[in-house]
This record gives sequence, structure tokens and C-alpha cells, in this order.
Amino acid sequence: MTNSRISGFYNMTLDERRAQLADAGHLTPENLLPFTTGGLSADAADHMIENVIGLYSLPLGIALNFQVNGKDVLVPMTIEEPSVVAGASFMAKLARAGGGFQARTSEPHMIGQMQVLDLANVHLAQLSLLEHREDLLAEADSVDPVLKKFGGGARNLEVRVINDSPIGPFLVVHLIYDVRDAMGANAVNTACERLAPMVEGITGGRVHLRILSNLADHRLARARCTIPVEELAFSAQSESETREFTGEKVRDGIIEAWAFAASDPYRAATHNKGIMNGVDAVVIATGNDWRAIEAGAHAYAARSGKYTSLSNWGKDKDGNLVGTLEMPMAVGIVGGATKVHPAAQAAVKLMNVTTASELAAIIVSVGLAQNMAALRALATEGIQRGHMSLHARQVAIAAGATGELIEKVAGQMVVEKVVRIDRAEEILKEMKTS
Repeated sequence: MTNSRISGFYNMTLDERRAQLADAGHLTPENLLPFTTGGLSADAADHMIENVIGLYSLPLGIALNFQVNGKDVLVPMTIEEPSVVAGASFMAKLARAGGGFQARTSEPHMIGQMQVLDLANVHLAQLSLLEHREDLLAEADSVDPVLKKFGGGARNLEVRVINDSPIGPFLVVHLIYDVRDAMGANAVNTACERLAPMVEGITGGRVHLRILSNLADHRLARARCTIPVEELAFSAQSESETREFTGEKVRDGIIEAWAFAASDPYRAATHNKGIMNGVDAVVIATGNDWRAIEAGAHAYAARSGKYTSLSNWGKDKDGNLVGTLEMPMAVGIVGGATKVHPAAQAAVKLMNVTTASELAAIIVSVGLAQNMAALRALATEGIQRGHMSLHARQVAIAAGATGELIEKVAGQMVVEKVVRIDRAEEILKEMKTS
């Protein structure tokens, strides 16, 4: 039985952390091996992409304390930015007091687009395609018998008229396709290729592009959490004073900070980037397409015609903080790098997910937790206090510090509130001299 509450995990050695994962999760020491070695051989990499010359590694950390739909889960996150894993873990701890995260997903329906050009009458062509909807869906259903066996396949056909394009009016046909536990790009693209000749025959036009859309607004993930207001209270110690933040003050500060993002696209861009800090890290760890998730998220944030916050924050009748997040989430657990990369396989196994829907629910919950972490920091002590403390270690390493000197140099910079590489070099030189 997974327990995502592991006391003192931050202070353990790498070997001790791996042992704790084996005890608390679903991984044997052999399963953990890809996290030790990076999980990918040069030979395997050579078969994944073109012109391979080697490998490129990123840190993989574990977000703790997550409880999603009543289940504890240890969440692997691959990211280079300090404070993200720690922030998400701490917010998940606060969320546990309110029952953790509740997350749901819609059906795994992806959109395949076909651009139909050279039409004598776009509206007549639109009606003709709708009249032949069942024939077109039947043809699309025959493309992948394995997917159909598992309950997937064609679900609907939508036809849109584009009037205001630089090349004049044309049609866009949307094939709505259930891809089950796959991300779905290959299945959808293949189905569109198969349908193109039929579409041309029905309309008398020319099918140009046939491609999946990453604005997967038929495949949404939603998460919510309630944080008891008393859980938000804390004290902050500085050199000169101790500042007290009541739960109500923190709650209201988070809501006010969210309102800024909801109203202003310049703020919303950074606000949503914070959400994607959490989302992308899990998507990368599981071998999914983080670029597709990014594209879909930001397009969804602008669906009203104005770019705005993906999340919403407010309070309930009891004064507790309530957060929600809704976004497209086209991730899979079959096919692609998820099945080829040993570390991605281990990451999926660690979370004990058996469907793409379960994975999406965890990812959107991490996005909401990371959003709350950023808003809480901004609304109270400022984003730099915690972030720069962790960033100082990277600066110390960049300055040439090794071993125990990393923490000593970083600690000195934090005390001085000067986290710069030139100061790190000076401190390092002084410490080596003394």
C-alpha cells in the first residue's frame, strides 16, 4: 500500500530515498534501477530519434504527500528548476487536511482535422459530409481493429466552415476519435489519412492537411481541492522580525493574486507557467509529449478570445480556500516513449496507474498544487525567499563548489541575500583559503 507521507525524505541520502520508495511504493530495487542510471542506453536512444550522439539528463525527484481520489501516490517529477518539487509536496500536505485532491477526466477523445479546399460551395459541401457522417465514421472505425477491440474508435464527425482565412473560405472536418490509453496522435493521423479520399469524393474538393489537433478540448482533466483555512496560517522568521500570517490573510492573498491572473494576460502567462512547472515535470517523467500538453493548455487558456488563468481560486461557505483546475490532458501509458524508455516505465509503475485517465488525474492535481505553491509564496513572503534558497545551491555549483562546500557557500549567500555567481566565487575562495 503506497504511503506518500515520508517523514524526513528531504534529508536522506540518495540510497536512503530509493530504499524508502521501495518500502512505500510498488517498486523493487530492480524497478528503481532506471532512476539510478538515467534509464536509457545510448543504443536505445539511437533508435528513438535521429542523429543521436549521446544522452542528456535532468534531475528526477519525488513529490510527496499527494492523495488523489482517496489514494496516496508518490509522484515522479523531472525538472531542472529548484523549489517546484518542494512546493508541490508542501501544498499536497496542506490539501490532505481537506481530503486531498479530487480529479476527474472526460473520455479520451482526440480531434483529427482535415482541411478541405477548392470547393465550389462550402455550405453545400458541409451538408454533404454531414449526410454521409455514418459512412465516414464506419470507415474510420475500420482503421485500427486493435483499438476498437479495447473500446476505442470513431465517435463523431464535425464540419466547420472557415470564412475569414487569407485564402478564402474552406471546410475543416473534425474526426472525434476515442484513443483509450494512448496519447493518440498516430491513431488519429492514420484515420484522417484513410478518410481523405472519401471526403474528396463526397465534396468534390481537395483534402490538404490531415493532422491531429493539440487543442484537445474533448479530452479534459479537472482537479479540485479544499484547504481548511487554519492550515494556511504560518510564521515567517527574518533577521529583524517574525511575521505572522493568519489563515484568512493567506487565503485572501491567494485569491487576490489569482484575480490578477484572471484579469491580465501578462500576469496569466506567468501564472499558467507555474501550473505547467508541475504538469510538465510529470509528463516528462512518464515519457509523454510535454510540448503537446503545453500547446493545448495555453490554447485552452485563450479559448474565450482572451488569455486568462487556467485555474480558479475562491472560498467556500466555511471560509476555506477552494481551488479548481481544468485543462486538456492528452497523455498515454501505451505506445511511444512511455513504453520504450525504462525510466518512464518505472515512473508509471511507481504511481501504480493502470489507465491514461488515472495518470491525467494525478498530473492535473500536481498542476493545481504547484499553482497554489506559487500563489502562496507571492501573496506572503514573496517568490524569491524560498526559491532563491534552493537556487543558491545551483549558483554555488556553477562557481565551482563541490561536496560540503556547496551547502556552505549557498548558506552564506542566503544569509547575505546576495545569490550571484560572482559572490559565490568570492565566498568559495575565502573558504578554501581559510
